[in-house]
Amino acid sequence: MFQIKILRTQEEAGSNHGSIVAAHYSTAEHGLGARNESRIVYLRNFNNWIKGMLISEYLKELQCSGNRIHALDMCCGKGGDLLKWRIGGIKHLVCSDIAELAVENCKKRYDDMMTRKRDGNKLFSAEFIVCDLTKTRIRGKYEDPSMHFDIVSCQFAFHYSFESLPQAECMLRNAAECLKPGGYFIGTIPDANAIVHRYKQFKKRCFGNSVYSITFDDSLSDDNYPLFGAKYNFNLDGVVDCPEFLVHFPTLVK
Repeated sequence: MFQIKILRTQEEAGSNHGSIVAAHYSTAEHGLGARNESRIVYLRNFNNWIKGMLISEYLKELQCSGNRIHALDMCCGKGGDLLKWRIGGIKHLVCSDIAELAVENCKKRYDDMMTRKRDGNKLFSAEFIVCDLTKTRIRGKYEDPSMHFDIVSCQFAFHYSFESLPQAECMLRNAAECLKPGGYFIGTIPDANAIVHRYKQFKKRCFGNSVYSITFDDSLSDDNYPLFGAKYNFNLDGVVDCPEFLVHFPTLVK
């Protein structure tokens, strides 16, 4: 029996940045044909390869110990990593994202995988949760609140939590409190040092090229980069257009 359900939570009041991000990523799926015609198709393929190598590497580490792997995909989007989890042979997956339509698309992709599966009961079970992981404790939303994860993945999204210290702490708590000892928390984030370097190099608040642009918030200056709330707007050729936040990596590690 594969249990699938979408849970919707009431988010805490506060900044509207989360709602902007949710609205942006709650867009219809354009399909493979449209993606292949995009000017950034090779960039997207490269990013997808990075995620695939990272997830595969740590799933292999876990499989060496003979685990039936439970995984949490934080900020899962439309389910672009579902096939990676399937290839990795996991047992159970929890997918969560702030964008309701994205989670619905993720669930649909999973349903399609279930329909097409040819390998008996090897497809992992899954559950889908709509919530803002920077403001909501997700543990109480699992079908089994006592469940623990072998691996937690957050790809190209953790930087949204650096809007404030409480949001970053909530995000980390969601990643860590159900992670087994010896488990892995993996992810990808923009390189804040590279972004600031280019900002100083261009010597203006908005810079980029025909494919991308970054616009720094007016509150930032050359000598003023707060650890939290260092906002810029990122635009990537019709794929991304929303506020993001610089992540001071030593602070994240600490």
